[in-house]
Amino acid sequence: MKEQLLQRIATRDARVGIIGLGYVGLPLAVSFAEAGFRVCGIDTNEEKVVSVRGGRSYIEDVHSDRLAAQVRAGRLDATSDYRSLGACDAVSICVPTPLTKTRAPDISYILEVTDAIAQHLHPGMLVVLESTTYPGTTSEVILPRFSSEVALRMGEEVFLCYSPERVDPGRSDYTTRNTPKVMGGTTPACLEVGVALYEALIETVVTVSSTEAAEMTKLLENTFRAVNIGLANEVLLICDRLGINAWEVIDAASTKPFGFMKFVPGPGLGGHCIPVDPQYLSWKLRTLGYTARFIELATEVNTSMPAYWVRKIQDALNASSLPVRGSNVLVIGVAYKGNVSDLRESPALDIITLLEEKGAVVAYHDTHVPTLVHMGRVRSSVDDFEAALSEADCVVIATDHTGYDWREVERCARVLVDTRAAVRRSDSAGSPGK
Repeated sequence: MKEQLLQRIATRDARVGIIGLGYVGLPLAVSFAEAGFRVCGIDTNEEKVVSVRGGRSYIEDVHSDRLAAQVRAGRLDATSDYRSLGACDAVSICVPTPLTKTRAPDISYILEVTDAIAQHLHPGMLVVLESTTYPGTTSEVILPRFSSEVALRMGEEVFLCYSPERVDPGRSDYTTRNTPKVMGGTTPACLEVGVALYEALIETVVTVSSTEAAEMTKLLENTFRAVNIGLANEVLLICDRLGINAWEVIDAASTKPFGFMKFVPGPGLGGHCIPVDPQYLSWKLRTLGYTARFIELATEVNTSMPAYWVRKIQDALNASSLPVRGSNVLVIGVAYKGNVSDLRESPALDIITLLEEKGAVVAYHDTHVPTLVHMGRVRSSVDDFEAALSEADCVVIATDHTGYDWREVERCARVLVDTRAAVRRSDSAGSPGK
């Protein structure tokens, strides 16, 4: 079975299924299709299915022209029917792995998809989990479910790997093709097949000894970022007490050509990975009686940042003899980072909520997010940005999208609170930030 599957991969006769057509799955599906494979994207969201079939992308990193070209060529299709898995030689799982209300891992989507795959598992099939999860999920959760459903020999008739996604929305320098891919297999044969599939579209595949090592690699990558962002945020808090400009200090420190990597403070953590992934590791370690102290402390600092910035807004209004209650506040940017429309875990939404709890009248403007639903309320970006800017009692820069003239924002704002140092950076760059 292994040799037959390897041959089908080499000749591009293998049919690939991608489960979950979001920020990870859709770019991966298009990349597989561009590499010459026949791809079937599977998603329970019918709107996404219809969009893919129509060649219309809803992900900023995938241009509709790229998507439409593969649909027209007959290499990419989409469905919500899991029965299509029966015709797939390889399946990549790219479903969300959020946190529960108690900040424990929620792998319910993985479990649902695993059970669906098990019903259609057949000899000569490779399954690769890409969703972020805690070490042991592939071997302790997926493998037993497959084994209990189908009597197929792992590593001989079917193959199971873990390869963590490394998508950074909004980047154009690192894409699916040139971002190295980590791969761990349940058996050496599983690893061989997994590597063969992904080497067909990715320049560098990095192998590790087990699926647990691959799962841990992903968590280390984002825990590293979360901890260092937590340090940068604490530096901001420290410098605030000392009356020093934190960004000036960080910029100066970053001139050292060795031994320092620049991280910057901000309104808090956003996106799926950095706020969530360390919690998967922390939870796993708690089950083993170990407290991940660095992770816990970084989480405490990072989650406190929206409240810190609301206090700074309150102080800035007070300095202008204005109370928070009743003041008109314009928030610029609600996406979790610049130049994307991704709202997942966005600290800007927390800032809006906290301000409204204090009685502020909050509006927002975001060139990437025309509408949003938050706390059960539908909101729309203000139509007339210039009017909103001039009428606001306080302007808050929460997301530093390019396209805004930050100097003009500073000139027009009665009171300005810049959580991203966007104005300072535009001044340093010698450009209006457009």
